[in-house]
Order: sequence, then C-alpha cells, then structure tokens
Amino acid sequence: MPFRLHTGHDRWMHGVEAQSGGGNGEEPAEISSPKEAADNALVLAFGRLQGAANRLEYILGRSLELECGISHLMFEVLLILGRAGDPGLSMRAIAQEQVLTTGGATRLVDRMEAAGLVERAEDPGDRRGRLVRLTPLGEETTVRASRVHVENIRRYFLAPLPAEDRERFAEDLRILSHAARDELPRLP
Repeated sequence: MPFRLHTGHDRWMHGVEAQSGGGNGEEPAEISSPKEAADNALVLAFGRLQGAANRLEYILGRSLELECGISHLMFEVLLILGRAGDPGLSMRAIAQEQVLTTGGATRLVDRMEAAGLVERAEDPGDRRGRLVRLTPLGEETTVRASRVHVENIRRYFLAPLPAEDRERFAEDLRILSHAARDELPRLP
C-alpha cells in the first residue's frame, strides 16, 4: 500500500464513517434528538453539497441569462443536442437526459424553438417521429455560452479548491452523478 499523507479531509471522512457505521460492521449511530440530527456528519455533508450546488447553479445560471439570454436548463439542452449531433434527439431522450417529464421537455423545446435555437425535423428512422436539433443560431449560442460558462466554472467552482484536489474532486462528482443516475427510474 503506498504511503498516504492524512489530511483534514481524512479526519472528516473518519468522523463520517464513524457516524454512519463506516463499513466496519458497526450499526449506524442512532439519532435521538434534533440537535444530533442537525449535527450528524452525513446530514451536514449532504447539506453542504446541496447548498454549494444550489448557489453555484444560481451564480452560473444568472450569468448565462445576463450574458447569453438563455437559462441554464436551455444551455444544458443545447449541450445535449451538440453532443448528439445530427440528426438530433427525440423529445423522450431529451427528457431522460434532463430528468424532465416529456411534457416539461416539450414546453422547454417549444421556448427554444421560438427563440430560434432548435428546430424539429423528421426522424429518418421513424416517419411518424420528430427529432430536435440545433439551428445555426443554436450552435453559435452553445459556443458563446460555453465560453462564458467555462470561465465562471474556473472562477467559482475550481478557484476556491486546492489545486492538488481538483482532479480527484471532479472524478468523485462523476462517480456520484453516475451512481445517482443509475438509481433513477427510466421514463416509459
């Protein structure tokens, strides 16, 4: 086993594992008062994650609205469509990617279509189906918004973290995101 320097993060994780039963065969600590609930390391950790995500969503989303005229959710759909390329994606695929109902995805795409960012086209594999794809304005907006977004990610998401922890943190977030995604029910 390689040598590993123990940091404050390691001490915090040891406290979380102790409170959660940490894989050592012990039962999780019982919470018997509101104070214990509020001070529980797992509850605090998840609350900090959620709080940071909500604050960053607001900061970065507001910047996209002010500088590019689109919501963060619209930006996410532009990225999904950019990743998919031609011929586009079905409404159902967009809904599943964004954890939206198909009705919610349809309303969002309607607004994006009215703004000239996307268009609906025939599905070459299904004559009854329609696919959503980027317009030239949608492609241009995706690139412009991505430049703004990347700069804000550097400023508000990476800069506060120690440089040596950034890569591992990003990987841990990927693992959490995929594990949570895999637990979600698939839309019919």
